[in-house]
Amino acid sequence: MLKVPEHQVAGHIASDGKLGPLVDDQGRFFKPLQGDSRGEHEAKFYESFTSNKKVPDHIHRYFPVYHGTQLVEASDGSGKLPHLVLDDVVSGYSNPSVMDVKIGSRTWYPDVSEEYFKKCIKKDKETTTVSLGFRVSGFKIFDHQESSFWRAEKKLVLGYNAAGARLALRKFVSSNSPADSNLIPNCAFASEVYGGSNGILVQLLELKDWFETQTLYHFNSCSILMIFENESILTKGGDNVQAVQAQVKLVDFAHVLDGNGVIDHNFLGGLCSFIKFIKDILQSIDQRDETNTSPLENGH
Repeated sequence: MLKVPEHQVAGHIASDGKLGPLVDDQGRFFKPLQGDSRGEHEAKFYESFTSNKKVPDHIHRYFPVYHGTQLVEASDGSGKLPHLVLDDVVSGYSNPSVMDVKIGSRTWYPDVSEEYFKKCIKKDKETTTVSLGFRVSGFKIFDHQESSFWRAEKKLVLGYNAAGARLALRKFVSSNSPADSNLIPNCAFASEVYGGSNGILVQLLELKDWFETQTLYHFNSCSILMIFENESILTKGGDNVQAVQAQVKLVDFAHVLDGNGVIDHNFLGGLCSFIKFIKDILQSIDQRDETNTSPLENGH
């Protein structure tokens, strides 16, 4: 049985009779091929990327595994439609916190239609895409205090400025209630999720190293998914936190173009900007910890 993904935070959502992705209970994600050749284009990218010997092995882990296309009953009741079949990147989690971040200072690219160009440039200017090189598209957090999920309102997310994006990135890794806008996010999970030997920052830096040299593809209007789960029991002071399975995935490839031997500066620039925001949060945590350390704890 196919069902609507529980943890999708952005993009076309299969609800109220609309066409959108579906998942099964075997860890597969079924994404309907978009019209006007975009779906076919995305399928061709996956086929090219999967078989491309020039893509280093360690980079493949940042992309959903591709299992071809399949005709399945569409979520909007329109009958059987071709779908991309991918690994469901959150299937191994019980209560994942998920954030979708669209990377790049522009989402349009050469030779698009006038209509698409106007649509993209309007949204790019109204969000942080132009100013920061990325925009938060949506996120949900597992609230440990309430034992339930909290999802950021789409309208609010699209209205973020730089301060709003920074606040969202801090809230994403905090243990205090995300629903209370008066609370300052405590960033209780930041060290484990963003930092650590295999945290988000290390993974983003590994991607950055590749994008500094890769000229195979230009990733227009693609997103980075950040996923983590924390199964530890929190003390009142927020201690004993242990984040597990923090991972980065690239998604949405309907607008990928051939790199033609040129570095993808649009994606790389946006990725560098996003990395700086993550680094700044980790640095602020380090400074806070140093400030809160007493002389006795410093050995004086």
